[in-house]
Amino acid sequence: MKHPWFTKLAALAAITLLLLFGLGLIDDVVRDRQRYRTLTQHSVASSLAGPQTLMGPMIHSACVESWDVEAGTGAERRRVEQRREFLLTAMPEQLQLRSSAALEERARGLHTVHAYTLQAHITAQWAALTSLQPQATVKGSRMQCGAPILMLAVGDARGIRTAQLVLGEQPLALKPGTFHPTYSRGLHTTLPESVRDLADGLAVTLELELVGTERLSIVPLGSRTEVQMESPWPHPSFTGRFLPSEREVRNDGFTARWRLSSLATTAQQDIAQGKPVCETADNPEGYAPPPPAARECADSFSVAFIDPVNPYALSDRATKYGVLFIALTFVAVGLFELMLRLRVHPVQYLLVGSALCSFFLLLVSLSEHLPFSLAYAVAATACVLLLGYYASHMLGSLRRGLPFGAGMALLYGLLYVLLQLEQTALVVGSIALFAVLALVMVLTRRVNWYGLGSPLGGTPAPQKP
Repeated sequence: MKHPWFTKLAALAAITLLLLFGLGLIDDVVRDRQRYRTLTQHSVASSLAGPQTLMGPMIHSACVESWDVEAGTGAERRRVEQRREFLLTAMPEQLQLRSSAALEERARGLHTVHAYTLQAHITAQWAALTSLQPQATVKGSRMQCGAPILMLAVGDARGIRTAQLVLGEQPLALKPGTFHPTYSRGLHTTLPESVRDLADGLAVTLELELVGTERLSIVPLGSRTEVQMESPWPHPSFTGRFLPSEREVRNDGFTARWRLSSLATTAQQDIAQGKPVCETADNPEGYAPPPPAARECADSFSVAFIDPVNPYALSDRATKYGVLFIALTFVAVGLFELMLRLRVHPVQYLLVGSALCSFFLLLVSLSEHLPFSLAYAVAATACVLLLGYYASHMLGSLRRGLPFGAGMALLYGLLYVLLQLEQTALVVGSIALFAVLALVMVLTRRVNWYGLGSPLGGTPAPQKP
């Protein structure tokens, strides 16, 4: 054959495409398992309670203003009643929330979901409730208002376990629902009409036990809002429109505090206008303007109880390095073939690449039953032993197979480091690739590349340094 190296490179290109197809199938498996995990989370949330949003307490009163107007002419002239329906709201002057969230795992099959039980002590104080006194817009109109209702809205009312409300020193009975046209899930109590004329306002204390999953959002309704939260969960993710003023994240949990003023948030106006409280209220684009959907949401902040060692997310990240694994391994085998004047058949390249692909399938399957670090160690050890054993026969001796196996072990170790890193993964990976490229250039600095057109296995002509 006149150009055996070109023929072999074509065969290796075809093998690489075949292995990439196999990696794509493995990646599809990982995504399917991720999708199944998401469905499991939704299933647990539908049976227990979903992510919770805490809003309130606040006071509202539904009013109707009616008046008569003359309609028609002549004998058909008559009086017709017109009416205007509106809602009066009173937001607290001061809102304080002291809470603790205990986490527990709920499992469905192989998958677990983090559920929390929130113990909250809420104190709300109102100044004079002048905002609950209706103002006529038509002279001589008639005004009718329903009783003032103190309400607390939640994202999923199924998560309410216990709730006790005290007005001053008097306990009040709480009932389900809020009677609010927009935020209907929660609880409420009816206040006496006399509260509209209280010059000194009023203060309430609410003890609440609330169950939810994955995330807790809070709407800062007070003119001054103070929230303190603590939990034994060591991996919180703070999102939303406001980050904590103070936070301490430890190995045994976290403590966070928010201090907000109505000068910094439009939450009171948003809720008065009936805007939804949605997850997209934060700005995911960083410094870019928020998307239109975010501007239609009420201000809120959130704590997500994330799992940083999501085996499917880590397996997905590992699979993305599969192409790099195959390329570096083929380069290593090619160097042995070139420097030691060996002949490695394309089928042997295919078997080595198949062993590399099997690692990622082993990883995702074992990580469903074992901790990710242990699953990674088992899968990597199995593949290194297999590749080292096969390389000792493929390259002709154990002395050559052992360095190849050691190199594969180093490669798997580097991949594990990259999976654990988040902020510095790119720089570490770039430095490692540069080091590999430098090593290849140093080892091949004397190779006469023009001489590779000679029959495969021929001795390359030395070049001067």
